[in-house]
Amino acid sequence: MTHPLIDRLTTEMGWPRLATRPELEAFITSPGAHALFVPGDPKRNLETADVAVILPELKLAFQGKFDCAVVDDAIETELREETKVLKTPSIIFYRDGALIGALPKVRDWDEYMTRIAQIIARPVAAAE
Repeated sequence: MTHPLIDRLTTEMGWPRLATRPELEAFITSPGAHALFVPGDPKRNLETADVAVILPELKLAFQGKFDCAVVDDAIETELREETKVLKTPSIIFYRDGALIGALPKVRDWDEYMTRIAQIIARPVAAAE
């Protein structure tokens, strides 16, 4: 999954790269809302680079309402199957360890703004 725009997220911006299940669990269960960038194969999917540029801008636009991480190839398939968000690139949102929404593929800016606001406003379903 090496692509300069994806690598920039972890090197320049300091976002964690989640490569193991324990790293994923620790990230999504920490307090607050979390956005996982699932890039897919940037060589086969040209939209991956677009989302790698858009997501940092979205994070800024939402002024810290969620933090971000990059999902590594090592756990990407497992996460996609578990969440049933099979298309890439995608942004998968969690709060308190619970999936609260996802946005697969590239969207226009207004749709991102509307949909992310709806997703991060969702309450986490009560544990049964």
